[in-house]
Amino acid sequence: MSVLLDTHIWVRWLLDAEPLSREEREAISGLTAFGLASISAISLWEGEMLHAKGRLPLNRPFEAWIRQASDPDVVKVLPLDIEVIVQLHRLPARFHGDPADRLIVATARAHGLPLATHDSSIRRSRVVKIWKP
Repeated sequence: MSVLLDTHIWVRWLLDAEPLSREEREAISGLTAFGLASISAISLWEGEMLHAKGRLPLNRPFEAWIRQASDPDVVKVLPLDIEVIVQLHRLPARFHGDPADRLIVATARAHGLPLATHDSSIRRSRVVKIWKP
């Protein structure tokens, strides 16, 4: 089963950072080995914003890191397209105020994918299926 990784899950998995559990890391590594892990295109922008704000320390230039982190052998980058926008429009108005999180959830819904996330607001909302390793 394919899975959409929320930005924080994708980044923490790549950087081997907390608070991902060993079980989550191994499951995500298994997904990527079979080409079953995806991210929303907005996650690329979020990664750049985290780096620009100093919250994503890297041991190499950002340009090299983002190219490797989004390589098709690592994850499939799902575009912002009409189906994502339709699903974005269908989200309840009260759901999550963060535009990037709204786009990530809409991407998961548009592609029928469970979402790997630790975001408590998204998890409580029940507007998208949550992935469990």
